[in-house]
Amino acid sequence: MNIAVVLRQVPDLIETLEIGGDGTCLDYGAARFIVNEWDNHALEQALLLKESQGGSVTVVALDFGEVDNTLYEASAKGVDNIVKIPWDADQPPALRQAVALYAELLRSIAAELILVGCQAHDELEGPLAPQLAFALKLPYVGVVRGVQPSDEPGSIRVFKEFPGAVVARMAVRLPALIGVLAAEKAPRYVPVSRIRAAMKSTQIQEQEVSPPPTDSFATVSRLYVPEAPQRAEMLEGTVEEVAERLYQILAEKGLVR
Repeated sequence: MNIAVVLRQVPDLIETLEIGGDGTCLDYGAARFIVNEWDNHALEQALLLKESQGGSVTVVALDFGEVDNTLYEASAKGVDNIVKIPWDADQPPALRQAVALYAELLRSIAAELILVGCQAHDELEGPLAPQLAFALKLPYVGVVRGVQPSDEPGSIRVFKEFPGAVVARMAVRLPALIGVLAAEKAPRYVPVSRIRAAMKSTQIQEQEVSPPPTDSFATVSRLYVPEAPQRAEMLEGTVEEVAERLYQILAEKGLVR
């Protein structure tokens, strides 16, 4: 089975995020980037499928953030091919742009199965995975907690999670695109020595694609840090006195009569 995985870079939320000068986006030049958590699970699931029944794994990524570190780590884990899409802008593409970029490249790969993280913490206009499946005209199942080979040729078994910890086992015919919530096993750890070795031997292919559309589904008018309240009133005294003061505050705001 030939599998393609989309790996995206997202700002590291552990670090302090700064607002850009125009007040509508992050200052990406000051941000630290890491691989999207759910894309990392998608990669692990692809490697598990490769180990169980053979095939190849191709990683597709946008040349943004600290993506080379992510790609070398993916190579050390056992990825067969890595394709990088050039991107010169100082901020990541909007959803519509990202869909166009990834879709054109994935069409040329012709993978039987495409795995994408079902979400990312910096998604503003909705998740990438279902939009990408629509663009590629592929069947889609999202919020998947595991993918397994099927006894039926040309299909796979997926385990989709529903609210209330309910999981449905589904048979999906290939080709298909799956939105991964979690792999069957935690993403594997790779020693630094293997990553350094991969940096010397890995061949990263760059592939140009057509310029994406310039418009987006949504426009940010303002981005700002949540504003802290100006002050807080501490209520002291007996239970009766606190209750009376609390009633007065609610009455002043028109919440009680």
